[in-house]
Amino acid sequence: MTLKLEDVPSGSRFHGYHTITVRDLVVAPQVTLYRRARWRTPDGETLVAPLPAGVLGGFGPNLRRFILAAHIQGQVTTERLSAMLAGIGVDISKRQVVRLISADLAAFETEDRAVLEAGLATARWITVDDTGARHAGRDAFTTQIGDDRFTSFRTAYARSRLAFLECLRAGATEYVVDDEALAMMRRLNLAGPFVDRLAAEPGVFPDEAAWHGHLDRLGLSEATITPDPVRVASEGAVWAAIRARGLLERTVIVSDDAGRFRAGDHALCWVHAERLVHKLVPATKQQRQAVELVRSLIWWFYADLKAYKREPSPRRAAAMRARFDRIFRRRTGFVLLDRLLARLHRRKGELLRVLDRPEIPLHTNGSENDIRACVTKRKISGGTVSEAGREARDILLGLMKTCMKLGVSFYAYLGDRLTRTGEVPALADLVRQTARA
Repeated sequence: MTLKLEDVPSGSRFHGYHTITVRDLVVAPQVTLYRRARWRTPDGETLVAPLPAGVLGGFGPNLRRFILAAHIQGQVTTERLSAMLAGIGVDISKRQVVRLISADLAAFETEDRAVLEAGLATARWITVDDTGARHAGRDAFTTQIGDDRFTSFRTAYARSRLAFLECLRAGATEYVVDDEALAMMRRLNLAGPFVDRLAAEPGVFPDEAAWHGHLDRLGLSEATITPDPVRVASEGAVWAAIRARGLLERTVIVSDDAGRFRAGDHALCWVHAERLVHKLVPATKQQRQAVELVRSLIWWFYADLKAYKREPSPRRAAAMRARFDRIFRRRTGFVLLDRLLARLHRRKGELLRVLDRPEIPLHTNGSENDIRACVTKRKISGGTVSEAGREARDILLGLMKTCMKLGVSFYAYLGDRLTRTGEVPALADLVRQTARA
């Protein structure tokens, strides 16, 4: 666009143009009337011309894309969204906004499961964490699973190892009894007679009803011992089902010290380990000095672990293991500190997993960053009420985080999926390509 001066003083000389690029945004309501042809077939059936892809309940895909992006990525509440759209000139209620967020998400749900499956099948490592959530008036928990390529969220009422393993199944429902399952059951101290009964009848059980029916026939449901035979057997069967699908083959699971995340090849977060020392409350000057010295030794060791990740070698690994022993076998005279150091020394294998697998992270900062979106959503919008709302929150937040990690515009992704243009590749394919690269 060329801009001209109207009043130029006489005798002035033209010196060309001064250019400037201005970025702007036009947001305006658009109303379209569709006349859908109707036909009556000879057998009495009525045929109606279909609406364009993405139209839902009288609202178009661009409006829905704007609502999803603002609510999921921008964390704008439904109340503010409905008020803002009304100010722009769109006649829409809060209930209609909620429906556009949570309805007709089957395609997104399918892609979210495919992303999780692709991520777990190709990941060298994953970090996991969870946070509190409210659903249907009850306390629930949202679990985060991801690495530097993908993120998935799953919300459930239980906060247990079984609930975590069920998240790792990526939507599958089967239970498997094989050598892998029996080995895990033994590690979890399932009573020997129960292991023998399960070993006598191995197989694949398609869903929870079939599995619990099998446990009832074997008499595990009637047992009242500790640990609970049904829970332990289910954990082993779900873990075997995960491995039977080719997931987590050589994947290290990095977590904090929560026992529910200890499965497969597990590593501990160094930041959470040091935080235990930081939380100690010394009562004397000598105790305070002991805590400060140990914290300094830990952070120096942590810095050298980061250097080791850049240039790993067997000789340096042996030296780091010996140094770890010297730090965590110290006796400072502060009883609480000495007990904590001994406890951390017992987790030596999990804290030093990086010496064998230098590609894994030393912390779970990625999970902390991912799950912050759920915490912000909870603070702004509270909890969810319907199953559709819970699924919409988990699915869309996970896809949004995955798009960010893959360098894909979430706004462009929403527009592509709602209008079905097929220009943005499947996120699961991008996750696999990134792993190969």
